[in-house]
Amino acid sequence: MTANASSSRFQLRTMLPRDPAQPHRTASPLELFFDLVFVVAVSIASAQLHHALSHGDFLHGVTSYAMVFFAIWWAWMNFTWFATSFDTDDWLYRVTTIVQMGGVLVFAAGIPRAFEHGDFRLPVLGYVVMRIAMVAQWLRASRAGGELRSPARRYAFGIAAVQVLWILFLLIPVGPLQIVAFVLFALIEIGVPIFAEYRKRTPWHPHHITERYGLFTLIVLGESLLASANAIVDALEKVESLGPLIAISVLTLVVTAALWWIYFWPPHHRAITSFRRSLRYGYTHYFVFAAAAAFSAGIEVELDVLTGESHLSNVAASFTVTIPIAIFLLGIWWIAIRDNADRVVNAVVPLGALLVLLDPVLPVPVTLTALILAVIVVVLVLRPPVPREGIVES
Repeated sequence: MTANASSSRFQLRTMLPRDPAQPHRTASPLELFFDLVFVVAVSIASAQLHHALSHGDFLHGVTSYAMVFFAIWWAWMNFTWFATSFDTDDWLYRVTTIVQMGGVLVFAAGIPRAFEHGDFRLPVLGYVVMRIAMVAQWLRASRAGGELRSPARRYAFGIAAVQVLWILFLLIPVGPLQIVAFVLFALIEIGVPIFAEYRKRTPWHPHHITERYGLFTLIVLGESLLASANAIVDALEKVESLGPLIAISVLTLVVTAALWWIYFWPPHHRAITSFRRSLRYGYTHYFVFAAAAAFSAGIEVELDVLTGESHLSNVAASFTVTIPIAIFLLGIWWIAIRDNADRVVNAVVPLGALLVLLDPVLPVPVTLTALILAVIVVVLVLRPPVPREGIVES
């Protein structure tokens, strides 16, 4: 790590960039603490998606979920990449991070109203709090001077400017125009890193970054297990036979374990060897994370159908499970598996995603999905990642 000069005034450290080659760099206790509030936000978003899907409100449910999850993912990801470059872990850095955590909780509290009434006032308030705290972090990083002063200031300016757009977003009535505005503002938001780093790149630690992504993956997969377990407990008194509930619980564990195995099979640090590849890795994870969290909603929809709480057809309910799984598989294959696999693995994983997607039209969809994922895992065990000296950009 680049030595952080201590300042006698206010007991603060100069926010110098960290060494991207620092050995044994791991997630800090503060980063793990920071992740806890996102467990809350992901859980609430997944629960709201479950209710919308179970009532057959697919378009509104998926659209609202995509909007809400974008804010969750983007706020988490921005802090993660900043922390890999400038984490000083002094008291001001900690306090600013805790302010961001408060913004996440405010955002999470507003998710139900955003789903039910299109009321984004509380989510926007929480999101702006998160992002303004991030502006303060970047401005502090810029004060250290050096060659990273300009990108740090561009980050601060870009993030602050987009928050004005999100406040104006509240003036747009619920409907198609609101969705169009959201897409436009989201594209501007994700364009800020490209704008900020087009001349000079901030450093990142490949192993630290990919560990952080792996930890968030554990959060969303853990949400699937927790939500499914809670739903099964609630359903115990609503079914005459425990057999179907036991089958769904076993299949949920098998599928979640397979997704975990598949995600952690490739050496992820190889996927961010350049700025362009890091953008692909970071941005595609939106779909990976969102799909993993949506999987739990799908399992709960299946249970609702089983207990008579939902009038969806079996095929429609099965699609709420298989679509997220297919998106997860294709996403992780695209960003991390395909560059580290041989021809067999690169054929089996996308083919498996396609078979999972088409699975609901078959008589035993969830069971077959678990079997397909188990076959993929077996192939990955038999054919480990291809050893490479370097990665050629594609």
